[in-house]
Amino acid sequence: MSFSAAPTAEPSQGPAHADVCPRPGAEALAALVAELEPLLGERLTTAAGIREQHGHDESWHHPAAPDAVCFPHTTEEVSAVVRACGAHRVPVVPYGVGTSVEGQVIAERGGLCVDLSAMNAILEVRPEDMDATVQPGVTRTQLNTDLRATGLFFSVDPGADASMGGMASTRASGTNTVRYGTIRENVLSMTVVMPDGRIVETGTRARKSAAGYDLTHLMIGAEGTLGIITELTVKLHGLPEGISSATVAFEDVGGAVDAVIASIQYGIPMARIELMDALAMRAVNDFSGLDYAEKPTLFLEFHGTHAGVKEQAETMAELCQELGGSDFAWATREEERNALWQARHDAAYAAKALRPGMEFLATDICVPISRLAECIEATRQDVSESGLVAPLLGHVGDGNFHLVVMVDRESEQELATLEAFNRRLVARALAAGGTCTGEHGIGSGKRAYMEAEHGEGWAVMRAIKAALDPQGIMNPGKLV
Repeated sequence: MSFSAAPTAEPSQGPAHADVCPRPGAEALAALVAELEPLLGERLTTAAGIREQHGHDESWHHPAAPDAVCFPHTTEEVSAVVRACGAHRVPVVPYGVGTSVEGQVIAERGGLCVDLSAMNAILEVRPEDMDATVQPGVTRTQLNTDLRATGLFFSVDPGADASMGGMASTRASGTNTVRYGTIRENVLSMTVVMPDGRIVETGTRARKSAAGYDLTHLMIGAEGTLGIITELTVKLHGLPEGISSATVAFEDVGGAVDAVIASIQYGIPMARIELMDALAMRAVNDFSGLDYAEKPTLFLEFHGTHAGVKEQAETMAELCQELGGSDFAWATREEERNALWQARHDAAYAAKALRPGMEFLATDICVPISRLAECIEATRQDVSESGLVAPLLGHVGDGNFHLVVMVDRESEQELATLEAFNRRLVARALAAGGTCTGEHGIGSGKRAYMEAEHGEGWAVMRAIKAALDPQGIMNPGKLV
């Protein structure tokens, strides 16, 4: 059974030519393969195993394999591939490392998957300018390992070891966002292959510019529907002199959320501030063999000078205690901090272990910080009334939280319950002035919410898609 967490009703179609690329026929595919084989050789394949590997991501959306997969090494090769696909009207699906969670890389209409993992060179690091230029297949861990000797680091940490191109394409963020911003704030410029094969530089290394349309940020979050990113120049940050991490437990989620809101209103410069509810903490303990208190818990981290970190931590501890926080556990050594954050990053897989053999849907709403407490409380009540198994966790320092909802894909009743719950969750977020996705993106899983969130803005997005990709070959069926 195929299932999407979106409402069953199809979204408004907008301009008829915005997404018109059909599944290619055998003749078109054969002609494309014949054209590309001299260029790519063994780096172009129709092997069933490789195609199936590229037909899914980390989401539970129904997999769909592409008709072929290629592994380009250069921007020029990507350009040639896209031009050929346009000539034969074959869909193009960019692929990084497959860690997306809304079906962004699923080849709903077949076509050619362009796997960019072999384009994984760190082209240049400029410590004096605190930036680096990388190919899209470079992962965040790879970049930060390379940067160790420079005293710099790349800040965006979505948990998974995602590729740089994939993070930009889905507008990723993660645990460091509250201090360092999302990928949107950390990309200076990109090289992008457009749907007609043109190679475009979207900006410069200057830290600001008022020169024309902001093409860099148009491509960030476009999920491969407007072009393929082949190089990125990203901002780097200095490694802080002092780092301190901690967990603090609360008797209820309301107290934890109040502490988050108060810390932001007080201006405490948090580097990370994450929330896990009691069920999530139980799941983490069972999965990783830990012994945290099974209560709503904040995961905190402070960056700065040693004196500054000490002062920030003491202020936050006092604030949490006033709001019912207890069981403080501090971690200052690197290995202790890594273990603490690994537990947080493993939370989704820990939640899956609560119902072995079940699938999970990770929801992803984000609301203004002032509406966070009421939104979480209403959502937890909804979970209870729905009878769902759904640990709550999230980057609450910026109003973004997730529910890892465990469900039996074979149960029509559970699927219907989940679908109705997800609609209410998104409606609640939009009513609070929020969004249906803080960082996971749209893909195919959240298309049906775009009109409700953006109104006429969604029609403008479709018009941009139609103007830049009139054949609709770029990742068809996603986002717009």
